[in-house]
Amino acid sequence: MQIIRFADLKAEPWRNGGGVTREIARQASPDGGWDWRLSIADVAKAGDFSPFPGMERVLTVIEGELLLLTVDGAEQPLEKYRPFRFDGGAATGAKLPTGDIRDLNVITRTGAFKGFTSIIELSKKRAHPVFEGQLGVLLQGQAKVSESAGEPLELGRYDTVVGSDSDSPEILGRGFLAVVSIDPNGPTA
Repeated sequence: MQIIRFADLKAEPWRNGGGVTREIARQASPDGGWDWRLSIADVAKAGDFSPFPGMERVLTVIEGELLLLTVDGAEQPLEKYRPFRFDGGAATGAKLPTGDIRDLNVITRTGAFKGFTSIIELSKKRAHPVFEGQLGVLLQGQAKVSESAGEPLELGRYDTVVGSDSDSPEILGRGFLAVVSIDPNGPTA
């Protein structure tokens, strides 16, 4: 079972000074870049987003109340736990009308991968499995993860469980979990 602890992630400052990003996971591409990336960003001031041409983004506010995102001139209010998909190459800027926010970012290479984010409420009675191609990020609450053979392990806030089909980790607890799915060769529509 693989757990990526949030406390172990390095905060990388943005070039524009507007925040920091902590990369959770990525898949390298043959060109030396990456085909997909999952990260958590702290947005501390309004400003432009870095463009990612040829990529698609799914952004979810996970802390704070509201992010006003402008994508190619169209303003989109993003509320907590409501994933929003947009073109990574689009001219994108953000305003913070209610203060700083933290967001979960899924960025995938268009035509090669498709990223999805679902927010689910955890249960103490029914375990939620995390399968191959999925990552489960504990957003809020208290939870434990276990496999069939091992002792349950405590998850901290923003810890990530890497999915597996051979012995799928199962998460039990109270709170909210982001289940991120990275599907290869997904449809581009």
